[in-house]
Amino acid sequence: MQEKTFFSTRTSHTIALFIIFILGIGIRFYDLTDLPLDFHSTRQLLSAIKARGMYYSTRMDVATEYKSFAVQQWQFRASVEPEFFERVVAFTYQFTGEKVWIARIYSSMFWMIGAIFLFLLARKLTNIDGAIASTAFYVFLQYAIIASRSFQPDPLMTMLIIIFLWAVYEWSEKQTYQYAIIAGLFGGFAIFIKFVAAFFVISGGLGAVTSHKSIKEALKNPQLYVMSILGIIPGAAYLIYGIFFTDYLGQQFGGRFIPTLFLSPSYYVGWLNMLNLVMGGFVLMIALLGLFFYDDKKRRFILSLWLGYLTFGIYFNFHISTHDYYSLPLIPIAALSIASLASFLFAKLSELTSTNFLRLSSFFFLLLGLLAITWNTRNILNAVDYRPEEKMWQEISQIIDGYNVAGLTQDYGSRIAYFGWRSITDMPSYGDILYSTQRTGKNDFEERFNAIISKKDLFLVTDFNDLNRQPLLKEKLETYPIFSEGDGYVIYDIR
Repeated sequence: MQEKTFFSTRTSHTIALFIIFILGIGIRFYDLTDLPLDFHSTRQLLSAIKARGMYYSTRMDVATEYKSFAVQQWQFRASVEPEFFERVVAFTYQFTGEKVWIARIYSSMFWMIGAIFLFLLARKLTNIDGAIASTAFYVFLQYAIIASRSFQPDPLMTMLIIIFLWAVYEWSEKQTYQYAIIAGLFGGFAIFIKFVAAFFVISGGLGAVTSHKSIKEALKNPQLYVMSILGIIPGAAYLIYGIFFTDYLGQQFGGRFIPTLFLSPSYYVGWLNMLNLVMGGFVLMIALLGLFFYDDKKRRFILSLWLGYLTFGIYFNFHISTHDYYSLPLIPIAALSIASLASFLFAKLSELTSTNFLRLSSFFFLLLGLLAITWNTRNILNAVDYRPEEKMWQEISQIIDGYNVAGLTQDYGSRIAYFGWRSITDMPSYGDILYSTQRTGKNDFEERFNAIISKKDLFLVTDFNDLNRQPLLKEKLETYPIFSEGDGYVIYDIR
C-alpha cells in the first residue's frame, strides 16, 4: 500500500517548493548592498580585501598607490583555504566594478543550490513530506539565512558537501561509475575549498558504504577507489603545496588543536553556546530525536554524519567552541535528521485533515509560520545599517595620514584597510590574548604593548568594548594626550 503523505499531489508539493525557494532567495537578497559587517566581519573583510587585490592587480586605470596597496594587502593577509571564491568575485568585478555585495549573491545561491540536492537526498531517505520539511528547515533556519549571505567559503563548502552526500548515497544504492565519479569530484572539490570538509566527506562516505554492505565487501568494488582518488587529489595537492613548498599552511594550521582544552569547562560550555547560536537547544533535541524514526540502514548513514561533526569538533577544539560558523555544516545534517520525524508528523496531519477546508487551513498555518520567520529575520537584517561606517573610516584615514599608527580596532585593522585604504599595526584583542595565554602560558602586557607602539606616533581606538576588557591597556592609554576624537573613535598621541 502506498504511503500516505500530506503533500500528496504534484501541485501541492510544487507550490510548497516554489514558496520555499522564492522566500528563501528573497530574504537573502534583502538589504543586499549593506556592508559585509553583519556576520563575522573579520572573515568577510579578509575575503573582500583579497578579492579587491586580485581585481586591482588587473586594472590599468587606477593610481599606482591604490593598486600597490590593494595588491599588498591581498598578498599580506593569511591564507588557509585556496582563494577560489575570492577569484570568482574578483572576476565578476571585471563586469560590475568593485561591488562587494556581489559575493552575497554568490553565497546565497550556493546555499540555495545546496537546498535542491538536500531535497533530493531527503526524499530518497524519507518521502516528499520529509524532503519538503528538511528543505524548509535548511532554508529558513534564522542562523542559516544570515550565515549563507556571508563573503566566506563556508556556504560554498556546505553546498559541495551536500551534493557529495546526495551522490554518494545514490552510488551506494546503484553502484554505478557515474555516481562514483560525481561523488568523488564534489567531495574532492569540497575538501579543496576548505579542508575541514574532509570530516564530513569521509564520514558521509563511510556511512553510505556501511549502510548497504560491509567495509570488506565495499573494498572489493573498484568504483570505491575511483571515488576515493578523485576525492583525495585536489585537497592533497593544495596541502602539499601549502605545507612543503611555501610553508604558509603549516603556520596557519598550528594552534587549531589544544589538548589542554579538554580539561577546561570553557571548551564544553563554549561548544554548547555555539550550538545554541546556530540552531538552539530545542531544535538540536528534535534533530537528535529524529534519528529514532529512521530504519537501521538509513540511521547508520545519518549517525555517521553526526559522528563526523563530533570528530571535527574534537580536533578543532578551540574553533568549535569559539567560532559559531564552524558548526555551519551541521545544519544540513540536522535537516536530514528531522526529515524522518517530519514525515511521521505529516502523515498524522494528513489523517487529521480529511476535508479540503482542513487541508487548506493547515497549508495556511504552515505558510504563516514561514512568513513569520522570514519577517523576523528581515527585522534583524534591517536593525543595523552599516553603511555610515565607511565614512567614519575614511575620516580616520585622513586624520592619521602621514603618521605611523598602532591601534585596537575591529577585525584586526581590516576595516580601515578596506574602507580607509590605510594599514595600521594591531594591538591583540582580549580574545587573542586569552588564546595565546592558553597556548603558551605567557601574558606580559608591558612587553606586548612596548613592542607594538615602538616607532609609532599615534594609537587608534575604535573597539571600546574590547578596550574595557583590557584594563591595563585602558589605564596605559589614559596617560597619553588625545590627538583627535570623533563619533566612534579616539586617537592618542603616543610620541
